[in-house]
Amino acid sequence: MNIIDELTWRGAVNQMTDEAGLRKLTEEKSVSLYCGVDPTGDSMHIGHLIPFMMLKRFQLAGHHPYIVIGAGTGVIGDPSGRKTERQLQTVEQIAANGEKLKKQFTHLFGENSDISVVNNYDWLSKLDLLGFLRDYGKLFSINVMLAKDVVASRLDAGISFTEFSYQILQSVDFHHLLKTYDVQLQIGGADQWGNITSGIDMIHKIEGAEQEAYGLTIPLMLKSDGTKFGKTAGGAIWLAPEKTSPFEFYQFWLNQDDADVVRYLKFFTFLGQKDIEELATAVLEEPEKRLAQRRLAEEVTRFVHDDAALEEAQRITEALYHGSIAELKKSELEQAFGKMPTVTVGADEKNIVDWLVDSTIYKSKRQAREDVQNGAVTINGVRVTDLDAVVTPHKNSEGKYIIVRKGKKTYTLAKVKE
Repeated sequence: MNIIDELTWRGAVNQMTDEAGLRKLTEEKSVSLYCGVDPTGDSMHIGHLIPFMMLKRFQLAGHHPYIVIGAGTGVIGDPSGRKTERQLQTVEQIAANGEKLKKQFTHLFGENSDISVVNNYDWLSKLDLLGFLRDYGKLFSINVMLAKDVVASRLDAGISFTEFSYQILQSVDFHHLLKTYDVQLQIGGADQWGNITSGIDMIHKIEGAEQEAYGLTIPLMLKSDGTKFGKTAGGAIWLAPEKTSPFEFYQFWLNQDDADVVRYLKFFTFLGQKDIEELATAVLEEPEKRLAQRRLAEEVTRFVHDDAALEEAQRITEALYHGSIAELKKSELEQAFGKMPTVTVGADEKNIVDWLVDSTIYKSKRQAREDVQNGAVTINGVRVTDLDAVVTPHKNSEGKYIIVRKGKKTYTLAKVKE
């Protein structure tokens, strides 16, 4: 299957500048293509993952991806998708973020994979003002720039010349990559269409209309209810494990709605058409088994993290589902309960009823006593019915945590003061 046909089947194409030309090019040779990301943060989130999954698909089809870390454009700030001016960061902070993103890319694509990572600060920082205005500014019509969606949407609120000039810098990137590495295709999110087409227009003005340069954008990812994909009550879902643990990451995918899961399997996994069709049938015929969600969570967690992280996330999930948390390790306890309701307790040992009230998990001794006697309270994964039982920290927590469960699903993490 041609890479364009595969992307179309996956619903991963929003717009192409020249579908026939791009299809012909990808069939005739190994194409170099790129996608950029500005290091305005120290980690990507799953919204960023979408275009880089596209790069991976091209790579698997025999093409050569380039990732551009935008330490140069990041100093300016992309106005795409924003209603107000971006808070500018220092060059040093952006450079530090860029190094962290580079490690994420290396992990996603593999240490020895056929992918190149470059930094646009290396060439943009060498531009001088007069040369920039003479060599590039002269090629851009203000009228055309104002008509681009990314700029037009900001005119009422106002846009600085700094952010207004962003599309010129991104165009310079495309031209530089074309001349230096023979990169002929740029991909990006739907909001990058104006920037991408500006670059192609500039290339044709400099190199001639016969120069092959193409653009492809990916659809805006929305959930079936129309809300934005990738956001939860707790905020963005990050790729960095220290910002979103592998367990939380796995749970995000595991909890996707039946109406969305097949589309996400197409977008975020490398499963083939036959496998996805079988999972789509399972969603219709056996939705209670959630086979599609489990496979989605497995595939994406393995790709973004690794097999060990996936196994740990599955182990925690199984323990929580069955209430058997007694054997979880300290790191697993922190992943599972780190963002659940938390109380702080003293290190002195008390009988269970006094401890439950003093920790504010229960308001009255009467209710605490009744729930303990009825078997509705577990401490560190063990059901406690003895009113004289003494509460101690979880055996694997190094004395730091006590895990309380009321009923079947209500957990509280008690942190023991040192």
